[in-house]
Amino acid sequence: MSGARWRFDAIGTRWTIDTDDPLAVDTRAAVTGIIGTFDREWSRFRSDSTVTALACGETTTAPADTAMMLDAYAELDAATGGAVNPLVGDALARRGYDATISLVDSGAAPAPTDWRGIVRHEAGTLRITPPAMLDVGALGKGRLVDLVHGALLTRVSGGIVIDAGGDLAVSGLTQRVALEHPYDTTRAIGVWSVTDAALCASAVNRRAWGAGLHHVLDARTGAPVRRYAATWAVAADAMTADAVATALFFDGGPALAADWGAEWVRMRTDGAIEWSPRSEAELFL
Repeated sequence: MSGARWRFDAIGTRWTIDTDDPLAVDTRAAVTGIIGTFDREWSRFRSDSTVTALACGETTTAPADTAMMLDAYAELDAATGGAVNPLVGDALARRGYDATISLVDSGAAPAPTDWRGIVRHEAGTLRITPPAMLDVGALGKGRLVDLVHGALLTRVSGGIVIDAGGDLAVSGLTQRVALEHPYDTTRAIGVWSVTDAALCASAVNRRAWGAGLHHVLDARTGAPVRRYAATWAVAADAMTADAVATALFFDGGPALAADWGAEWVRMRTDGAIEWSPRSEAELFL
């Protein structure tokens, strides 16, 4: 879209926000504040975050997003047979994707399967017993995009496009989005036109290191997924699209997408491309 563009780095990724007119100083401050609060609550890379306090055995005030995100994780868990689990943080850390991003692999370890009994959310508090590391990466960035988008909708008029490292929210216009080839980032496997919706993508090449390691783990084993290389999902909101994009690395993903009203495309590691029956993506097959 033509107009004003604001680019900045936050939560370890590049953000681009396009609007018809430049954002006012107080609007930018509001966006920065929303991102800062979410990061202080949910980042496992910060020593002062709520997530880190929980991993140290503390009982904390539950962030406002707690029930929404844990409920979504329960559905993700059920749909994928336990492959998606919010206590995968320690498994990711063991593989080298830890607070310091050491990239030193200490081997695979499964996440606790009974996380719903371990993560205790009650009376406005949150605790994890026994202590473990939460990781909301399956849907957290999408949720944050929704929060930023909601704030902008109350402050600006006209079209809005938010791109947070491949998680997008679009309103007031149609945005054509290239679906980046995971093995050749100079190419696209297709284009998806998004109107008043969100598109989220995930790929094994984006945070990869060592001998075939990357950030998408099967929580049941602590091993990286090997069957799919990239996923894309379009839904009414970014948290849903982000969660579906994660679920699509596993067999239960398409059924969950249908239940949640999301459309999708995914690419296998052998190069084959699959898509949902009502997907409107223009694929270069």
